[in-house]
Amino acid sequence: MSEPVSPTLRQLVAVSARIGCLSFGGPAGQIALLHRELVDRTGWIAEREFLHALNLCHLLPGPEAQQLATWAGWRLHGWRGGMVAGGLFVLPGALVMLGLSILYAYAAGLSWFAALFLGIKAAVLAIIAQALLRIARRALVTPLQGALAAGGFAALFLLGAPFPLVVVAALAMGSVVGIMAPARLALAPPLDTTAPPAAPPWRTSVIAVTVFGALWLVPLALVIAFLGSDHVLADIGRLFARLALVSFGGAYAVLAYLAQDAVAGFGWLAAPEMADGLGLAETTPGPLILVTQFVGFLAAFRAPEPFSPLIAGILGAGMTLWVTFIPCFLWIFALAPWLDKIERAPALRGGLAAVTAVIVGVIAQLGLWFALHVLFTALQPVSAGPLRFDWPVWASFDWRAGVIAMLGAVLIFAFNRGVALTLAVCALAGLILGVAIPAVTA
Repeated sequence: MSEPVSPTLRQLVAVSARIGCLSFGGPAGQIALLHRELVDRTGWIAEREFLHALNLCHLLPGPEAQQLATWAGWRLHGWRGGMVAGGLFVLPGALVMLGLSILYAYAAGLSWFAALFLGIKAAVLAIIAQALLRIARRALVTPLQGALAAGGFAALFLLGAPFPLVVVAALAMGSVVGIMAPARLALAPPLDTTAPPAAPPWRTSVIAVTVFGALWLVPLALVIAFLGSDHVLADIGRLFARLALVSFGGAYAVLAYLAQDAVAGFGWLAAPEMADGLGLAETTPGPLILVTQFVGFLAAFRAPEPFSPLIAGILGAGMTLWVTFIPCFLWIFALAPWLDKIERAPALRGGLAAVTAVIVGVIAQLGLWFALHVLFTALQPVSAGPLRFDWPVWASFDWRAGVIAMLGAVLIFAFNRGVALTLAVCALAGLILGVAIPAVTA
């Protein structure tokens, strides 16, 4: 096998821009695209290195595909390359998502627009079910992993436990199991590796944490200084900064956390609107976690003072992007030099394996939460001892959403159609049922 070639920075920019514009299909498709461009087509990254770095990215909070792109840029051109590759992976999708968020905010009151998103929301239920099954097949190999998934679901849906607490508990339990009984979490032996880099990793890591830690908090500090700590932009910055630290499991798991705070806590948007945002994110390139940009935009758009709604929304989207993605650069630049040691740490690998199992339960809870809010127009709270959850009012069932959700499931599971086609067909069905059929029949 020939040795990997080193590109110029201009070549890296061109390929990174191409990847950013073509990175549809969620993490699996995005990682496959990165492999095809960086390993197969250009030969810039060796297969062994690519897989080794992918293992690291799976251990980190945040979107693993974007972090893998950042690592590739860092591997080829240091910090500058990492900023280029990681930034261009996000930027095209972020611009598209901003445009879609603006359209959504201004057109949400139109009947045809509401009908369109009736179909999108229903399609999202089938998309989440597909993601749940795919992740469960990979993550739930042992009985302990199945028990962790069930425990995560029960803690969130039945007990209303905070999402960060569930993640921390899984990390602690998995760390112990990773040391004492790694087979219970199906931990595979680490990949064979070469010697660590010659540069002192401590110095590199400390600089990365200092620089990007400061950059991460600058916008939030400026908002608090000039607008006050109770301004919506400050709330957005704090919420998504916390989320960036516990966002294991991708966008679906992140939405479970957002549902607790953005919907039930701050009241920035309604539960069906969260499904709308996920549907929009599915249509854009880049990581699905860009759905958080939609939430940040609407939160600021609806509480704009002292700005206009549009300017406030753009600032809210910008704040969300900044505090969500700057930590991704911090993780890679600080931890990449320690790649070999990290993968060989049984406690860390066990902790993250446990979190991965719990995330299956988190996504199941998210799917049920969405289903209740999309398929029923009224819910009643249930409280009995430690149990706290919502139960549907059966008379409020929206048969149109049910029919479209079944159509989405047939397209995905029976005919193996992709997300884009499923969303398009279900959106059209929403237009037909929402506009052509009088609302009184729903």
